[in-house]
Amino acid sequence: MLTRLSADVYRMSATPTVAPTKSTQVVRKQYPNYKVIVLNDDFNTFQHVAECLMKYIPGMTSDHAWDLTNQVHFEGQAIVWVGPQEPAELYHQQLRRAGLTMAPLEAA
Repeated sequence: MLTRLSADVYRMSATPTVAPTKSTQVVRKQYPNYKVIVLNDDFNTFQHVAECLMKYIPGMTSDHAWDLTNQVHFEGQAIVWVGPQEPAELYHQQLRRAGLTMAPLEAA
C-alpha cells in the first residue's frame, strides 16, 4: 500500500503546472486635473479680483471674470480654472501673490 501511495503522489506532482501568461497590454492613466479656487475675503475689491482673473487665467474674458467674481462674493468661492497640475500651480501662485485668498489646490 505504501508503494502505491508513493506512486499516486508522484503522479500528482509530476503534472506540469501552467503559469499564467503576462499581459503585454499597457494601461495608461491620465494625470488628474487640479482645481484653482478663489475664496471670498473682506479686503479684495470686485475690480481687483476680476482684473487678476483676466490677467493670470488664460482665455479669461471680462464677462466670465465678473461672473466668477460675483460667485466668489455670493457663494464664498469659485473654481476659476481646472487643468493639469503644473499650470494650476502657476495660476494659483500668481493669484495668491496678487493678494487673492486662495483655497489649497485640489484634484478634480
